[in-house]
Amino acid sequence: MSWYNEAIFYHIYPLGLTGAPAQNDYGAPAHRLNTLLPWIDHIQKIGCTALYIGPLFESVGHGYETTDYKKLDSRLGTNEDLTNFVAACHKKGIRVIFDGVFNHTGRDFFAFKDIQEHREHSRYVNWYCNVNFCGNTEYNDGFSYENWGGYNLLVKLNQRNPEVQNYICDVIRFWVSEFDIDGIRLDAADVLDFDFMHALRRTADEVKEDFWLMGEVIHGDYSRWVNGDTLHSVTNYALHKALYSGHNDHNYFEIAHTVKYLQNMGDLDLYNFVDNHDVERIYTKLSNKAHFAPIHILLYTLPGIPSIYYGSEFGIEGKKEKFSDVSLRPALDLENYKNAVTENPCTALIAALGKIRQGTPALSYGKYYELMLTNRQYAFARDLDNVRVIVTVNNDDNATDMNLPAGNTAIYIGALSGNRAEVQGGRIHVTIPANSGDIWIPEEQLKNETPVPVAIMKKVKPVTVKEQKTSENETIVFEEKTEHATALKTDWSKTPDEMTVSELQAAILEKMAGNGPVTDQMKKTVADNIWHDSLVNWLKSFH
Repeated sequence: MSWYNEAIFYHIYPLGLTGAPAQNDYGAPAHRLNTLLPWIDHIQKIGCTALYIGPLFESVGHGYETTDYKKLDSRLGTNEDLTNFVAACHKKGIRVIFDGVFNHTGRDFFAFKDIQEHREHSRYVNWYCNVNFCGNTEYNDGFSYENWGGYNLLVKLNQRNPEVQNYICDVIRFWVSEFDIDGIRLDAADVLDFDFMHALRRTADEVKEDFWLMGEVIHGDYSRWVNGDTLHSVTNYALHKALYSGHNDHNYFEIAHTVKYLQNMGDLDLYNFVDNHDVERIYTKLSNKAHFAPIHILLYTLPGIPSIYYGSEFGIEGKKEKFSDVSLRPALDLENYKNAVTENPCTALIAALGKIRQGTPALSYGKYYELMLTNRQYAFARDLDNVRVIVTVNNDDNATDMNLPAGNTAIYIGALSGNRAEVQGGRIHVTIPANSGDIWIPEEQLKNETPVPVAIMKKVKPVTVKEQKTSENETIVFEEKTEHATALKTDWSKTPDEMTVSELQAAILEKMAGNGPVTDQMKKTVADNIWHDSLVNWLKSFH
């Protein structure tokens, strides 16, 4: 067992939170990172034990067009500021991981600048993909190159070049020796070369005990990336989608199906989240704001490692804009939320869940068993060493009763409500209020701790939404009409890299059909993925 198996993450996008200028003038350092020092106490207060922060290093704009991997962005301060910040986190028992942006660099990176100056004679020509001195770009360099994501601002690194691999591995060694970090989140890991990731894993095993590699992966078989040779974890976008749509559609079948789908991939410790710096805030996405409670109860209790994106513990809004993510990455003044843990019901719930998870090993290591499932009610157990913890959630506007198989104990305590439930005939009978949930822990497991009741539902008023009326006991499997690529005939003479997005989607569905029935949910998952590189990797994952 390692620290990350029990971690509760807090996620900070520092350029946004500190209110840094959108563009870097490479001027004198502005010590904005130091303004985040008070946030460390807040992170600890709401029960988080680890921090994912980034991007941090010198860049042109949003942080992902790196200029210098070994220098803190001038808009945030100096390397000394960053060293002190990580040390302050460690003093509070908070582990720290940085954002590793290793797919591409910015145009101001030293290797690219050398190519601009020396052209064909630059020793760094092969550091990038497909540099062509017969081509050009909108920057009028007199040569073209492969970019990342369609943006020539991001120059794609040649990850198969041993010099590039060695350079990035040296960067990781530098980050550990200089800043004493505990791990790295790899940006766009689903398009990283696997040999490159093998080199990163060898370096991770070398630099520090329990050094954690977590990758950003959207779709596909997560076990391709999470194994003993590559990464320890990846972002759980599958569960992310299921958590919010399963509540908006009053369909717990989608969430339970996703959990089973993920478990079929193996015993993976995935990075769970309900929002981050690239997607809309959960409070914005929820049709009924009262669902903030059951969705976070599931985040903290389903298999995986939970993460809270800065500000979402306050229930702030954030709608994704067509050409900008600025609204998802706002500057916040912590002073405006100084009493949030006691006065803001959203923050109180997050703090309570953090305390419960830290004191309940079954929520980190326990085997998952589904106990009850309808469209609007869901219960499951996390079993560890003959201890059963029971989780119950209700997305309906009315209270509900549940009769559930219990563990080898006499009395359960609702860790959020403080309610008691006696075991009779091997079962407990509990009532779950509207749009709520609870975590039922054997009384003897609570030791001397007092439950942390939170009347979240009484303070967060639900938003009225139009719902299709169904009978009380009716259960409907989630279906949604979407345009799928099933009508296309796959041209297998093409390689995956040569296929269009639609062709890749059709090919993936064809591969799925060869393994068994393709459900509407599976079709929707494929249709939702519109990223070419991600689809290419997904198709290649079939054997």
